Amino acid sequence: MQRTASTEPAEVLPRAPILKSFFGGGFECSTHRRRSGIRLDMIAATRHDEFAHLDYLRLQNQGLRVVREGVRWHLVERTPGHYDFSSVLPIVRAAQAASAQVIWDLCHFGWPDHLDIFKPEFVSSLAEYGRAFAEWLERQTGQPSFYVPVNEISFFSWAAGDEGSMYPFVTGRGFELKAQLVKATIESMKAIWSVQPAARFVHIDPVIHVVASPNHPEEESQAENYRLTQFQAWDMIAGRLWPELGGHEEYLDLIGVNFYPHNQWFYNLKGARRIRKFVALRRTSPFYRPFRSILGEVYARYRHPIFIAETGAEGRPRRPWFRYVCEEVDAGIQTGIPVHGVCLYPIVNHPGWLDNRHCPNGLWDYPDERGNRKIYVPLEAELRQWRRHFKKRLTGNSASSSSLPSPRLQLQKVSQ
Repeated sequence: MQRTASTEPAEVLPRAPILKSFFGGGFECSTHRRRSGIRLDMIAATRHDEFAHLDYLRLQNQGLRVVREGVRWHLVERTPGHYDFSSVLPIVRAAQAASAQVIWDLCHFGWPDHLDIFKPEFVSSLAEYGRAFAEWLERQTGQPSFYVPVNEISFFSWAAGDEGSMYPFVTGRGFELKAQLVKATIESMKAIWSVQPAARFVHIDPVIHVVASPNHPEEESQAENYRLTQFQAWDMIAGRLWPELGGHEEYLDLIGVNFYPHNQWFYNLKGARRIRKFVALRRTSPFYRPFRSILGEVYARYRHPIFIAETGAEGRPRRPWFRYVCEEVDAGIQTGIPVHGVCLYPIVNHPGWLDNRHCPNGLWDYPDERGNRKIYVPLEAELRQWRRHFKKRLTGNSASSSSLPSPRLQLQKVSQ
């Protein structure tokens, strides 16, 4: 039975750094299938697996010590219940050499062909694979890690279960898919904690702002209801919505928010499938909501630390967009919102999901045959400036990340 999501805050966590650096970079790692049946592999397409060592040296030189990566589940578990992590090993070694802190996506829009995402076996399979990866990773590094069990639950549920634009291309089953992915997330967390009690988790979804067009004031309530759906996955994980899924407040851990130039729009699209055609609200629009205000709402709702898990733009807007995000994050921090970092995503250009077009949205471009990547100088300059700024802003707040206990310790108390 559903119940209304509570807005009662959880205990405020200490404002100590959780991540090794305030700025980080993320490698596009999607592995879903197109309608043609072709499976994407963005790690291979950008040759990041081939040049991981050089990529991590580049990150290190830019002061980016936090990295988002994806485990390609379909390569790891080609045979049900048998795991081969050799495809991950070069990236693990490169990260170790650069003393980088990796946040690992276990399911980034792709899974093995022998699984049906709507069946109960998907839940148990993700949990067992997550447990196996955590055991393997700790043998390699000797340290607990950060994990994203399922990337962008709300977005993926809409795209794959409502709008039908992503594999498995179904409609009318979005909420069902969302509940399934939340259950898989919770079971995966428990499985990983059983072998790595100090593991940390980041639950990542886009934050959006949707308003009724002034031409359609009758749609105000529908627009607001639609806007609030962005919180459903987090509310389910926290046990505020559909508690029978097994959620609990401490499962939230870090809240990862993704924010792009197209994350705000008018509601009156006359059908969700027109999302490809809509025009995003400009920042000059009176209806545009400042990012600091969105962050404030997220923090007021959950009272957990926040990580900007993805942000970026394509082409020349890369620099001004990054500047805007940093200005808003800085303003939010000054009001007491515990934002622990900003991740440039993607950090390297990649081929488009649908058409393989060259997407100029990273800090670095495609590699040459020796692994060299040309850097986008305007974004590099902006990053350098904001690194200096936040270093000064956060000076004195240097408590070790190890001072923050894993939420697992809280869950152990709850279960006793």
